[in-house]
Amino acid sequence: MNCIKEAPLIREIRLLAQNLYRLGWDERNGGNISCIMSEEEAESYFDTSKTIRFIPMEFDAGELAGRYFVVTGTGKYFKNVYDDPENNLGLLRVREDGKGVDLIWGYADGGRPTSELSAHFMTHIERLKADPLHRVVIHTHATNVIAMTFVHDLTEREFTRTLWRMCTECMVVFPDGVAVLPWMLCGTDEIGRVTADKMKEFRLVVWGQHGIFGTGRDIDEAFGLIETVEKAAEIYIKIMTRPILQSITDDQLWQIADAFHVKPREGWLEPR
Repeated sequence: MNCIKEAPLIREIRLLAQNLYRLGWDERNGGNISCIMSEEEAESYFDTSKTIRFIPMEFDAGELAGRYFVVTGTGKYFKNVYDDPENNLGLLRVREDGKGVDLIWGYADGGRPTSELSAHFMTHIERLKADPLHRVVIHTHATNVIAMTFVHDLTEREFTRTLWRMCTECMVVFPDGVAVLPWMLCGTDEIGRVTADKMKEFRLVVWGQHGIFGTGRDIDEAFGLIETVEKAAEIYIKIMTRPILQSITDDQLWQIADAFHVKPREGWLEPR
């Protein structure tokens, strides 16, 4: 059996958690991560024939039956994930009936998956329908994005248009735009359902006064999406009270889209 800590996905998640904590986006036990692990990798690094314990869920995850997920634990601090993955992460396999998960590895101190597990699973279901290569969901408390939800109109079109204008890269990275939800109680199936519904069309959902749910085909894509939005929000927060002498126009956004062969969300730019 190969060294579990060096399983490629486990190592990526360890480094991701370390980076998110360093950036200040996941204070204390804030934030959570879930990633689909291939059956091949799971069987190469773990004894998948054994189950440590069964973890029931009220949410029906039948559409994910048989899939393996690496998930951060509830109440765990991202700063500890790198050095102690066995206590802070868990490898889960969704049961065939969808009524719970088998713990294959991790949560060695008796812990459980993140309280946002249903929101993660609902999002995975919808993103897999939209993109069969989808693999990653990251929830993080990106500082400037949260700040922006206090002072900016939360209309998705207007929120996205402001972000697009903050730096040239934005149109290239998220031409599909950003979904936005008003404040909702976290850790509930309700916020999971609403978030997943947005994920039918978007790869990223901003939670008002809370943070971001970002997705991708791999960790680099999901993290890169979030950090680009956060960078744009930081620029906005820095300049919002200052007189704007020049900005990126809709015509220039169209030029960016044409140059990089991306399609802006329909109707969110002024017609050419």
